Amino acid sequence: MAGREEIVAALSQFALFADLSPPQLEMIAGELGEAYFADGTRILRQGLSGSGLYFILDGSCSVVVNGEKRAELKRGEFFGEVSALLERSPTADVVANGAVRCLVLPAPEVHKFLIGHPPLMFRMLQVQASRLAAANAWRG
Repeated sequence: MAGREEIVAALSQFALFADLSPPQLEMIAGELGEAYFADGTRILRQGLSGSGLYFILDGSCSVVVNGEKRAELKRGEFFGEVSALLERSPTADVVANGAVRCLVLPAPEVHKFLIGHPPLMFRMLQVQASRLAAANAWRG
């Protein structure tokens, strides 16, 4: 398990958290849990289970929709926000590629967390818009 200082240092390097001050990063580090996943673990299961907001600290994950790989997420990226915000089952499988370490926020805490950190919420919205544009381009 990482110490708070290590987590704050990692978060400060992620574009998603770039607008936050050191005290804000300290607070966020205290709000997030840590989780480890082995190679091949389905962290989220499309239509079935998994609820929370995950920030990848180490490793990478594949995003798989209906058995087809759509994206790869790596250090500094996040997933799980759609099911957490909509209170629905995940819209994709998220599968660990090798060992993966994440910071995790349980779904019931996501709304309060995002409202409490508007710059982070804005950056997440920007990422979501980019993902939507990419998905629309992928569909042709």
